[in-house]
Amino acid sequence: MNHAFRATLILALTAACARPSGEVRSADAAPAQQSAAVVHASGTHAEGTARAPGASAAASALLAVVYKTPTCGCCAKWVDHLKTSGYTVEVHDMEQVEPIKAEWGVPAGLASCHTAKIGGYVFEGHVPAEVIQRVLREKPQIAGVAVPGMPMGTPGMEGPYKDRYDVISFDRSGNTKVYESR
Repeated sequence: MNHAFRATLILALTAACARPSGEVRSADAAPAQQSAAVVHASGTHAEGTARAPGASAAASALLAVVYKTPTCGCCAKWVDHLKTSGYTVEVHDMEQVEPIKAEWGVPAGLASCHTAKIGGYVFEGHVPAEVIQRVLREKPQIAGVAVPGMPMGTPGMEGPYKDRYDVISFDRSGNTKVYESR
């Protein structure tokens, strides 16, 4: 697949994940005006925070707090991947996830369609559970890791072929390096 077509496809998929069909959102709408619906692994909805009061750090290491748009199918598949890998998942459906990415220090060039925090690390995009487990086990001095774009064959992006891709680590200063190639 040529790079221009692939870039166009990624942009189209990302745009499709970002808004329901036909929705137009004013560019000057403040992120603070948005509401986030929280969907717990049990399927119940609630307003809440990443960790319940009194929850242990060990328990929160297996809690995945995910921010995504409500209409994104690949994000929902990635959440299912986390659940089958043993994580408790707390989902926040939002129309705009960019403020979360900025707050958590995800470099703009690494952005994908959903963002999660697990064990104090940020996981951006279709990061495989095995990579998450490696980060949590090794405890590197980074802010998180990202799988930029939406590579075919990653968890949530299963399809007829698998792209080769890099998992990129990033720190709080925005420095990046390849953490792992797949």
